[in-house]
Amino acid sequence: MSHNNTKVIRIGDRVIGGGHPILIQSMTNTKTDDIKNTVAQIQELTRAGCDIIRCAVPDMEAAKALKEIKKQISIPLVADIHFDYKLAIAAMENGADKIRINPGNIGSTERIKAVVDCAKERGIPIRVGVNSGSLEKHLVEQFGGVTAEGLVMSAMDQVHRIEDMGYDNLVISIKSSDVMMCVRAHELINEQTDYPLHVGITEAGTLMRGNIKSSVGLALILGQNIGDTIRVSLTGAPINEIKSAKLILKTLGLRQGGIEVVSCPTCGRTNIDLIGLANQVENLVEAYPLDIKVAVMGCVVNGPGEAKEADLGIAGGLKEGLLIKHGEIVRKVPEDQLIAALKEELEHWGE
Repeated sequence: MSHNNTKVIRIGDRVIGGGHPILIQSMTNTKTDDIKNTVAQIQELTRAGCDIIRCAVPDMEAAKALKEIKKQISIPLVADIHFDYKLAIAAMENGADKIRINPGNIGSTERIKAVVDCAKERGIPIRVGVNSGSLEKHLVEQFGGVTAEGLVMSAMDQVHRIEDMGYDNLVISIKSSDVMMCVRAHELINEQTDYPLHVGITEAGTLMRGNIKSSVGLALILGQNIGDTIRVSLTGAPINEIKSAKLILKTLGLRQGGIEVVSCPTCGRTNIDLIGLANQVENLVEAYPLDIKVAVMGCVVNGPGEAKEADLGIAGGLKEGLLIKHGEIVRKVPEDQLIAALKEELEHWGE
Protein backbone atom coordinates (compact mmCIF):
# COMPACT_ATOMS: atom_id res chain seq x y z
CA MET A 1 0.00 0.00 0.00
CA SER A 2 1.76 3.14 -1.14
CA HIS A 3 1.73 6.14 1.20
CA ASN A 4 -0.50 7.79 -1.42
CA ASN A 5 -3.23 5.20 -0.91
CA THR A 6 -3.36 4.93 2.86
CA LYS A 7 -6.53 5.88 4.70
CA VAL A 8 -6.83 9.56 5.60
CA ILE A 9 -6.85 10.18 9.36
CA ARG A 10 -7.38 13.49 11.18
CA ILE A 11 -5.27 14.29 14.24
CA GLY A 12 -6.47 17.57 15.70
CA ASP A 13 -6.24 20.06 12.84
CA ARG A 14 -3.68 18.00 10.91
CA VAL A 15 -4.29 15.29 8.33
CA ILE A 16 -2.16 12.22 7.58
CA GLY A 17 -2.40 9.46 5.00
CA GLY A 18 -3.67 9.57 1.44
CA GLY A 19 -0.46 11.10 0.12
CA HIS A 20 -0.49 14.09 2.49
CA PRO A 21 3.00 15.30 3.48
CA ILE A 22 4.80 13.10 6.00
CA LEU A 23 4.55 14.72 9.43
CA ILE A 24 7.27 14.83 12.08
CA GLN A 25 6.53 13.70 15.61
CA SER A 26 8.49 13.93 18.80
CA MET A 27 7.86 13.28 22.47
CA THR A 28 8.37 15.57 25.45
CA ASN A 29 10.82 14.46 28.14
CA THR A 30 9.49 16.77 30.84
CA LYS A 31 7.15 15.56 33.56
CA THR A 32 3.76 16.06 31.89
CA ASP A 33 2.17 17.43 35.07
CA ASP A 34 4.86 20.16 35.11
CA ILE A 35 2.68 22.23 32.80
CA LYS A 36 5.00 25.23 32.49
CA ASN A 37 8.06 23.28 31.36
CA THR A 38 6.07 20.90 29.18
CA VAL A 39 4.45 23.81 27.32
CA ALA A 40 7.81 25.58 26.95
CA GLN A 41 9.34 22.45 25.44
CA ILE A 42 6.41 21.90 23.05
CA GLN A 43 6.63 25.52 21.88
CA GLU A 44 10.37 25.16 21.26
CA LEU A 45 9.78 21.94 19.29
CA THR A 46 6.98 23.59 17.30
CA ARG A 47 9.30 26.44 16.28
CA ALA A 48 11.88 23.85 15.18
CA GLY A 49 9.33 22.13 12.92
CA CYS A 50 7.57 19.50 15.03
CA ASP A 51 4.10 18.72 13.61
CA ILE A 52 2.66 16.43 16.30
CA ILE A 53 3.76 16.03 19.92
CA ARG A 54 3.33 13.08 22.26
CA CYS A 55 3.29 13.29 26.05
CA ALA A 56 3.60 10.43 28.52
CA VAL A 57 0.53 9.93 30.69
CA PRO A 58 1.76 7.70 33.54
CA ASP A 59 -0.81 8.88 36.11
CA MET A 60 -4.00 10.86 36.63
CA GLU A 61 -2.13 14.13 37.33
CA ALA A 62 -0.57 13.89 33.86
CA ALA A 63 -3.94 13.14 32.23
CA LYS A 64 -5.52 16.19 33.88
CA ALA A 65 -2.58 18.41 32.96
CA LEU A 66 -3.33 17.84 29.25
CA LYS A 67 -6.33 20.18 29.49
CA GLU A 68 -4.13 23.14 30.46
CA ILE A 69 -1.28 22.20 28.10
CA LYS A 70 -3.70 22.04 25.15
CA LYS A 71 -4.77 25.65 25.70
CA GLN A 72 -1.19 26.88 25.29
CA ILE A 73 0.08 24.92 22.26
CA SER A 74 -0.70 25.00 18.55
CA ILE A 75 0.05 21.44 17.40
CA PRO A 76 -1.92 18.21 17.98
CA LEU A 77 -1.19 16.36 21.20
CA VAL A 78 -0.98 12.58 21.51
CA ALA A 79 -1.32 10.90 24.89
CA ASP A 80 0.99 7.95 25.45
CA ILE A 81 -0.73 5.32 27.58
CA HIS A 82 0.50 2.06 29.01
CA PHE A 83 -1.44 -0.48 31.10
CA ASP A 84 -4.22 1.65 32.66
CA TYR A 85 -7.31 2.05 30.48
CA LYS A 86 -8.71 4.71 32.85
CA LEU A 87 -5.81 6.98 31.92
CA ALA A 88 -6.64 6.61 28.22
CA ILE A 89 -10.21 7.72 28.89
CA ALA A 90 -9.10 10.60 31.16
CA ALA A 91 -6.60 11.76 28.51
CA MET A 92 -9.37 11.90 25.88
CA GLU A 93 -11.71 13.72 28.28
CA ASN A 94 -8.94 16.28 28.83
CA GLY A 95 -8.48 17.01 25.14
CA ALA A 96 -5.93 14.56 23.71
CA ASP A 97 -6.11 14.65 19.90
CA LYS A 98 -4.98 11.04 19.58
CA ILE A 99 -4.02 8.25 21.97
CA ARG A 100 -1.26 5.71 21.67
CA ILE A 101 -1.96 2.35 23.26
CA ASN A 102 -0.68 -1.16 22.98
CA PRO A 103 -3.97 -3.07 23.37
CA GLY A 104 -1.89 -6.05 24.48
CA ASN A 105 -0.97 -4.32 27.73
CA ILE A 106 -4.33 -2.64 28.40
CA GLY A 107 -5.88 -5.91 29.54
CA SER A 108 -9.35 -7.40 29.14
CA THR A 109 -11.62 -6.94 26.14
CA GLU A 110 -14.02 -4.89 28.32
CA ARG A 111 -11.25 -2.42 29.13
CA ILE A 112 -10.14 -2.08 25.53
CA LYS A 113 -13.79 -1.63 24.50
CA ALA A 114 -14.26 1.15 27.07
CA VAL A 115 -11.30 3.00 25.51
CA VAL A 116 -12.51 2.38 21.96
CA ASP A 117 -16.06 3.53 22.79
CA CYS A 118 -14.75 6.77 24.27
CA ALA A 119 -12.54 7.37 21.20
CA LYS A 120 -15.44 6.58 18.86
CA GLU A 121 -17.75 8.99 20.68
CA ARG A 122 -15.19 11.79 20.34
CA GLY A 123 -13.76 10.89 16.91
CA ILE A 124 -10.26 10.51 18.36
CA PRO A 125 -7.81 8.31 16.43
CA ILE A 126 -6.04 5.47 18.19
CA ARG A 127 -2.48 4.58 17.38
CA VAL A 128 -1.95 0.87 17.86
CA GLY A 129 1.67 0.53 18.89
CA VAL A 130 3.50 -2.78 18.89
CA ASN A 131 7.08 -3.01 20.03
CA SER A 132 9.62 -5.80 19.63
CA GLY A 133 10.30 -5.49 23.36
CA SER A 134 6.72 -6.35 24.29
CA LEU A 135 5.85 -9.02 21.73
CA GLU A 136 3.34 -11.57 23.05
CA LYS A 137 4.86 -14.79 24.33
CA HIS A 138 2.88 -17.10 22.03
CA LEU A 139 4.15 -15.21 18.96
CA VAL A 140 7.75 -15.35 20.16
CA GLU A 141 7.31 -19.11 20.55
CA GLN A 142 5.46 -19.54 17.25
CA PHE A 143 8.17 -17.78 15.22
CA GLY A 144 11.12 -18.98 17.32
CA GLY A 145 12.08 -15.55 18.65
CA VAL A 146 11.19 -11.94 17.95
CA THR A 147 10.72 -11.63 14.17
CA ALA A 148 9.25 -9.21 11.64
CA GLU A 149 6.46 -11.73 10.94
CA GLY A 150 5.63 -11.93 14.64
CA LEU A 151 5.51 -8.15 14.99
CA VAL A 152 3.15 -7.83 12.04
CA MET A 153 0.88 -10.60 13.28
CA SER A 154 0.75 -8.97 16.72
CA ALA A 155 -0.13 -5.56 15.25
CA MET A 156 -2.79 -6.97 12.93
CA ASP A 157 -4.32 -9.02 15.77
CA GLN A 158 -4.70 -5.84 17.85
CA VAL A 159 -6.09 -3.92 14.88
CA HIS A 160 -8.68 -6.64 14.21
CA ARG A 161 -9.75 -6.56 17.87
CA ILE A 162 -10.50 -2.84 17.57
CA GLU A 163 -12.15 -3.22 14.16
CA ASP A 164 -14.40 -5.91 15.66
CA MET A 165 -15.53 -3.25 18.14
CA GLY A 166 -16.65 -1.14 15.19
CA TYR A 167 -13.80 1.37 15.01
CA ASP A 168 -11.35 2.01 12.19
CA ASN A 169 -9.98 5.47 12.97
CA LEU A 170 -6.53 3.93 13.46
CA VAL A 171 -2.82 4.48 12.90
CA ILE A 172 -0.35 1.61 13.28
CA SER A 173 3.23 1.61 14.47
CA ILE A 174 5.50 -1.40 14.64
CA LYS A 175 8.88 -0.63 16.09
CA SER A 176 12.01 -2.58 16.70
CA SER A 177 15.51 -1.47 17.65
CA ASP A 178 16.77 -3.97 15.06
CA VAL A 179 16.80 -1.82 11.92
CA MET A 180 16.55 -4.54 9.28
CA MET A 181 13.81 -6.36 11.18
CA CYS A 182 11.94 -3.08 11.42
CA VAL A 183 12.27 -2.50 7.66
CA ARG A 184 11.06 -6.01 6.89
CA ALA A 185 8.09 -5.62 9.25
CA HIS A 186 7.02 -2.42 7.47
CA GLU A 187 7.27 -4.11 4.08
CA LEU A 188 5.09 -6.98 5.31
CA ILE A 189 2.43 -4.91 7.09
CA ASN A 190 2.25 -2.56 4.14
CA GLU A 191 0.89 -5.42 2.03
CA GLN A 192 -1.79 -6.24 4.58
CA THR A 193 -3.33 -2.92 5.53
CA ASP A 194 -4.20 0.56 4.30
CA TYR A 195 -4.03 2.25 7.70
CA PRO A 196 -1.45 5.06 7.92
CA LEU A 197 1.86 3.95 9.44
CA HIS A 198 3.87 5.86 12.02
CA VAL A 199 7.49 4.95 11.32
CA GLY A 200 10.47 5.02 13.63
CA ILE A 201 13.35 2.90 14.86
CA THR A 202 12.74 2.48 18.57
CA GLU A 203 15.39 2.96 21.27
CA ALA A 204 17.69 4.07 18.50
CA GLY A 205 20.25 5.36 20.99
CA THR A 206 22.61 8.27 21.51
CA LEU A 207 22.99 11.07 18.95
CA MET A 208 25.53 9.43 16.66
CA ARG A 209 24.22 5.86 16.81
CA GLY A 210 20.57 6.93 16.89
CA ASN A 211 20.93 9.24 13.91
CA ILE A 212 22.62 6.60 11.79
CA LYS A 213 20.17 3.83 12.71
CA SER A 214 17.18 6.11 12.16
CA SER A 215 18.52 7.50 8.88
CA VAL A 216 19.20 4.06 7.45
CA GLY A 217 15.92 2.57 8.66
CA LEU A 218 13.74 5.51 7.65
CA ALA A 219 15.42 5.80 4.24
CA LEU A 220 14.80 2.12 3.48
CA ILE A 221 11.16 2.38 4.56
CA LEU A 222 10.22 5.84 3.26
CA GLY A 223 12.17 5.14 0.07
CA GLN A 224 9.56 2.48 -0.74
CA ASN A 225 6.81 5.07 -0.30
CA ILE A 226 5.76 3.51 3.02
CA GLY A 227 5.01 5.70 6.02
CA ASP A 228 2.85 8.70 6.93
CA THR A 229 4.44 10.11 10.08
CA ILE A 230 7.96 9.68 11.47
CA ARG A 231 9.86 9.99 14.69
CA VAL A 232 13.62 9.87 15.11
CA SER A 233 14.09 8.43 18.62
CA LEU A 234 17.25 9.80 20.21
CA THR A 235 18.59 9.69 23.73
CA GLY A 236 18.94 13.41 24.31
CA ALA A 237 17.08 16.70 23.91
CA PRO A 238 13.98 16.20 21.73
CA ILE A 239 14.98 19.23 19.62
CA ASN A 240 17.65 17.02 18.01
CA GLU A 241 14.93 14.59 16.90
CA ILE A 242 13.24 17.36 14.90
CA LYS A 243 16.47 18.55 13.28
CA SER A 244 17.31 14.98 12.23
CA ALA A 245 13.80 14.21 10.97
CA LYS A 246 13.73 17.36 8.84
CA LEU A 247 17.12 16.50 7.35
CA ILE A 248 16.08 12.93 6.59
CA LEU A 249 12.90 14.05 4.81
CA LYS A 250 14.79 16.73 2.88
CA THR A 251 17.56 14.32 1.88
CA LEU A 252 14.96 11.86 0.56
CA GLY A 253 13.28 14.65 -1.42
CA LEU A 254 10.12 14.30 0.67
CA ARG A 255 10.19 17.84 2.02
CA GLN A 256 11.21 21.10 0.43
CA GLY A 257 12.41 24.28 2.01
CA GLY A 258 15.08 25.14 4.50
CA ILE A 259 18.68 25.95 3.73
CA GLU A 260 20.94 23.02 2.86
CA VAL A 261 24.48 23.36 4.16
CA VAL A 262 27.25 21.49 2.36
CA SER A 263 30.77 21.53 3.74
CA CYS A 264 33.97 19.85 2.63
CA PRO A 265 35.82 17.35 4.81
CA THR A 266 38.88 18.79 6.49
CA CYS A 267 42.27 18.04 4.97
CA GLY A 268 45.87 19.13 5.25
CA ARG A 269 45.17 22.20 3.12
CA THR A 270 42.70 23.61 5.62
CA ASN A 271 44.00 26.88 7.07
CA ILE A 272 40.87 27.84 8.93
CA ASP A 273 38.74 26.45 11.77
CA LEU A 274 36.42 24.76 9.29
CA ILE A 275 34.64 22.55 11.80
CA GLY A 276 33.78 25.50 14.02
CA LEU A 277 32.77 27.53 10.99
CA ALA A 278 30.51 24.82 9.54
CA ASN A 279 28.76 24.38 12.89
CA GLN A 280 28.22 28.13 13.21
CA VAL A 281 26.77 28.25 9.69
CA GLU A 282 24.51 25.27 10.45
CA ASN A 283 23.07 27.10 13.46
CA LEU A 284 22.82 30.43 11.64
CA VAL A 285 20.79 29.16 8.69
CA GLU A 286 18.03 27.63 10.82
CA ALA A 287 16.46 31.04 11.23
CA TYR A 288 15.95 31.56 7.47
CA PRO A 289 13.08 29.87 5.60
CA LEU A 290 14.98 29.98 2.29
CA ASP A 291 15.23 27.07 -0.12
CA ILE A 292 18.90 27.52 -1.07
CA LYS A 293 22.23 25.73 -0.78
CA VAL A 294 25.07 27.22 1.26
CA ALA A 295 28.61 25.83 0.91
CA VAL A 296 31.30 26.05 3.59
CA MET A 297 34.74 25.32 2.13
CA GLY A 298 38.04 25.04 3.91
CA CYS A 299 40.48 26.27 1.28
CA VAL A 300 40.70 28.31 -1.87
CA VAL A 301 41.53 25.24 -4.00
CA ASN A 302 38.16 23.50 -3.75
CA GLY A 303 36.29 26.48 -2.41
CA PRO A 304 35.30 28.41 -5.51
CA GLY A 305 35.00 25.25 -7.63
CA GLU A 306 32.84 23.21 -5.30
CA ALA A 307 30.85 26.21 -4.19
CA LYS A 308 29.80 26.83 -7.81
CA GLU A 309 26.78 24.57 -7.43
CA ALA A 310 25.72 26.34 -4.26
CA ASP A 311 23.74 29.56 -4.22
CA LEU A 312 25.99 31.05 -1.61
CA GLY A 313 29.32 29.96 -0.20
CA ILE A 314 32.24 30.87 2.00
CA ALA A 315 35.75 29.56 1.55
CA GLY A 316 38.48 30.05 4.13
CA GLY A 317 42.10 30.82 3.46
CA LEU A 318 44.95 32.10 5.60
CA LYS A 319 43.24 34.38 8.10
CA GLU A 320 40.84 35.51 5.40
CA GLY A 321 37.99 34.11 3.40
CA LEU A 322 36.04 34.49 0.22
CA LEU A 323 32.34 35.13 -0.11
CA ILE A 324 31.00 33.35 -3.19
CA LYS A 325 27.60 33.98 -4.76
CA HIS A 326 26.23 31.87 -7.64
CA GLY A 327 29.76 30.59 -8.28
CA GLU A 328 31.36 34.04 -8.49
CA ILE A 329 33.72 35.46 -5.87
CA VAL A 330 31.99 38.55 -4.51
CA ARG A 331 34.55 39.72 -1.98
CA LYS A 332 37.34 38.88 0.43
CA VAL A 333 36.80 39.32 4.15
CA PRO A 334 38.90 38.69 7.26
CA GLU A 335 38.23 35.25 8.77
CA ASP A 336 36.46 36.65 11.84
CA GLN A 337 33.99 38.51 9.63
CA LEU A 338 32.94 35.57 7.43
CA ILE A 339 29.85 34.68 9.45
CA ALA A 340 28.72 38.30 9.58
CA ALA A 341 29.17 38.61 5.80
CA LEU A 342 27.14 35.44 5.26
CA LYS A 343 24.41 36.62 7.63
CA GLU A 344 24.15 39.90 5.72
CA GLU A 345 23.70 38.03 2.43
CA LEU A 346 20.97 35.84 3.95
CA GLU A 347 19.16 38.87 5.39
CA HIS A 348 18.92 40.44 1.92
CA TRP A 349 18.55 37.26 -0.15
CA GLY A 350 16.33 37.64 -3.18
CA GLU A 351 16.13 41.43 -3.00
